[in-house]
Formats: sequence, structure tokens, C-alpha cells
Amino acid sequence: MPHSSRPDTVHPQQVGPEPLTLEQVAAVARGRRGVRLTESAEQGIGATRKHIDALAAAEKPTYGVSTGFGALAVRHIPADRRVALQQSFVRSHAAGAGAPVEPEVVRALMLLRLHTIATGHTGVRPETAHALAALLNSGIVPLVHEYGSLGCSGDLAPLAAVALTLTGEGDVLDPSGQLRPAAEALAGAGIEPVVLAEKEGLALTNGTDGMLGMLILALHDLAALLDVADVTAAMSVEALLGTDRAFAADLQDLRPHPGQAHSAARMHALLADSAIVASHRGPDCNRVQDAYSLRCAPQVHGSARDTTAHAGTVAERELAAAIDNPVVLGDGRVESNGNFHGAPLAHVLDFLAVPLTDVASMAERRTDRMLDVARSHGLPAFLADDPGVDSGYMIAHYTQAGVVTELKRLAVPASVDSIPTSAMQEDHVSMGWSAARKLRRAVDGLTTALAVELLAAARALDLRAPLRPAPATGAVRALLRERVDGPGPDRHVAPEIAAAEELIRSGAVHEVLGRFDVPTGGWSS
Repeated sequence: MPHSSRPDTVHPQQVGPEPLTLEQVAAVARGRRGVRLTESAEQGIGATRKHIDALAAAEKPTYGVSTGFGALAVRHIPADRRVALQQSFVRSHAAGAGAPVEPEVVRALMLLRLHTIATGHTGVRPETAHALAALLNSGIVPLVHEYGSLGCSGDLAPLAAVALTLTGEGDVLDPSGQLRPAAEALAGAGIEPVVLAEKEGLALTNGTDGMLGMLILALHDLAALLDVADVTAAMSVEALLGTDRAFAADLQDLRPHPGQAHSAARMHALLADSAIVASHRGPDCNRVQDAYSLRCAPQVHGSARDTTAHAGTVAERELAAAIDNPVVLGDGRVESNGNFHGAPLAHVLDFLAVPLTDVASMAERRTDRMLDVARSHGLPAFLADDPGVDSGYMIAHYTQAGVVTELKRLAVPASVDSIPTSAMQEDHVSMGWSAARKLRRAVDGLTTALAVELLAAARALDLRAPLRPAPATGAVRALLRERVDGPGPDRHVAPEIAAAEELIRSGAVHEVLGRFDVPTGGWSS
């Protein structure tokens, strides 16, 4: 997603110890809203810091306050070296490599780290929390690289890159999206660099925030994409002279999965009053039942919906968490723990890639059926204007098939892997960051797969004239025709795929269906 300029700070998102919602995270992550710490957050942060200051002054060493980190935790650090310890920690941990991570992901992990600080369990000073909030409000985005997190001990390198920015080091994207030194960008925004104190290096980096942020953004996108999948499937049912009878509520009630019932209700409503469906409904029709890719679409789409619902529950639990190590408890104790382990997130991030791939695979099967004269019930070969001279959407289907094949590779779980690090102190890691990165690519792949089906189904509906599609599916076809011309001699197809992808991403399909009695999907709709 393109980097937006400056978030809205007139109506900021309040950040306190209470859990954020999925919607709130998406709004801040995608640059629409700024943030403000609540009064209760300010009080909790200040009270907790007093405990850390007391431990820092004590003779007895406390991990993360007056010791080294990880495998070096056995070393006691004298008071006059602790500022250097914090800066060294952040510099050494900002060791990422690879392509820059998308600004929306960086903003999500910044917000989620701020929220954990706002719970009052990290020991971060108020001035450091204010600096992180100011960074979010400025529109400045720290440069975070793709590799550097194993999904355990926090998303270390990504979060350390943010912490490094707070100290005025490293590189950032300014509000216009230009790469600049952090010190220069902070000065331009009036943000004073932070000198980190005891515990703050750990507190700024020991979180599952990157994994969680990417999960929330994927859930936001999938809620909309699964709605679109119902639409393109319904259009394909019409295009292939299928029936809507299999989507009837009494049949769905026999297998009470909520996602299946929802997708079936949507497809049944999308096909309401279709002259194409009505044209072959009756005793003269020799079609006993449709192919699985048509008839079983609610079962596959519905399972994907139920999987996203489960993943949403995991995300909501994580949003109610305070992830840090060591963590400061209400009575002032500072305790080591394993809550930073990303397994709960890694597992659902991997899980989501499986039904997502299946939805795309089913869309590809419907597309192939529309292009094959042996199975398309009267449509021209490859939906071409002059088959033989024209190739129609033959190679668009190749692109779709290539994407689906890539999705199958991305569906292989990352979380079954582990690699020991930190001199065997961190001997089992979640790989949740890797699971999240591949899920983001998979979401893009599903978008492309549905875009190709949308193009093919819309053209097939045109070719069924003078029979009319249902009002709802016809409205989606008309929306596409504002950007992509109808049937005719071969044209450059790549821009048509891109236009259909943008139509899906923009939410325009949802908007046009708002005029019809079609049930809406998840929380992003």
C-alpha cells in the first residue's frame, strides 16, 4: 500500500491499557489515524517506571535492568555503562536485511508496541512512550527490513529498527515517502531523539507486534476478498449455466457450519432474479448437478471464513496481552517469562494460507471451465472474439494458474520449522514472522486469482446476451466495464488484470452491492 502523508491527529486513536480492536489497528496502520496515550496509560507507565528505577539502584542484579541480555544475561552491568548498554543493544539488534517492509506493517508494529507500553507492564519511561506516539503521528516510518525475526524473543530486528529511529539513528521514510536519515527527519518533525534508560531496549523489542500486525492486516483484507470470491463464483455459476438450487438455506442447514451458510446465502442472493439461471430451470433441463467448483463454492469459501474467524479470535486475545521479557507485575516484581514466543500467531498465520489457497484454486477451476469449449456450454473457445485469430483470455488463465501454483508453495507451513540461536539459549523459535510474510504474498495472489475470474466471468455474461444476469452480478459487471471493455478482438490483457485487481482492492465491489439485499461479510466490510 502506498505510504500516506500524515495521519489524522485531530481524531486520534486513544491508546490505553484496554485492548485495541482489529478495526482500530488497521486504521492506524494504514495511515488514516494518529494516536494519543490515555490518562490511565500515562499513570500506569509512570508508576511502573518507579519500580524499574528502584531496581536499577539496587545492588542485586535484575535481568534486563542491570544485566546483559540473552546468553549474556549472567553479566552485571555497572550503572555508568547502562546507557551505553541500551544503545549498543538497539544498534546490534537492528540487524535486518532484505527488502523494506511495507509502511503499513511498520506502523502496525509501532502501534502495538505502544499499546503494550500503555499497559504499564514494560517499565518504559513516559518520555519514551511519548516519542513513539509522536513518531506515529508524524508520518515518519522507520526503515525495517524483511529478514531479522525468528518469531521468538520478539520480532527483534524489526522492532529494534524502530527503537533505533527513536534514538535518532538509522534511516526512515519521511511523510512524502522519501528515504532520509532518521536524525534529519526527526528534527524536521520536532521530535527530540531519546536517550534510552535501563530496561528500555528490551521493552521496545520483545514483542510479537510484527506478527500480530500482519495477521490483523491479513484478516482485514481476507474479510473483503472472501466476499469478492462469493461474487466471482456467483458470476461464474451464471456464465456456465449453473443452478442456484444447491445454495438453498434448507440444504445448508443440514451441515451447520456458519461460514458455509453465510457464503451460500450471499451466492443465493447474488443470483436472485437472474434471467440466465431462470432460462434453464425447469423439467426440460438435462443438467442433473453442477461441477464441484460451482456447487461446492459455499463449502470452500465458508471454511475459509470459519478459519479467519478462528484467527480473529487469536488476534483479539493477543491484543489483550502485554508481551515483554522481563515483565513488570503490579506489585513491582520483574519476572522473566516466555510470552514473547510467537507460536499462537505463527500457527494461525500458517493456517490461513491453506484455505486462502483453496479458494484461489477453486476460482482457477471455474475460469478454466469457462474457457474450454467442451465444458462451457456454448461459450467460444477461450472467450475469444475470433478463436484461432484471437486467444481471448487463454494466457490470463496461465497467469492465474501460475499464481495458484505459487500459493500452494506459500501454503507450506513455516511454523513447523525452528532453528536454534543465541548460543542455544533460544533453542526453539516460532518462525511466525516468516509465516506472516508469506501470508501477505498469498493475500496478493488471491487478489490476482479473483481478478482473472472476474474478467472471465464478466465477459462470459456478456456473451450470454440477450439473457440478462441477476441485478447484483450485472451491477458488478457494469462496474468492471467502467474500466475494462467488453468482448472484442484481442487487447493488451495485463492492464485489464491490473484494473480488476485495483477494483477488488478499492472496495468498489462492496459499494456497488450495497444497493442489493446481499448479506455482508466480516468486520472490514
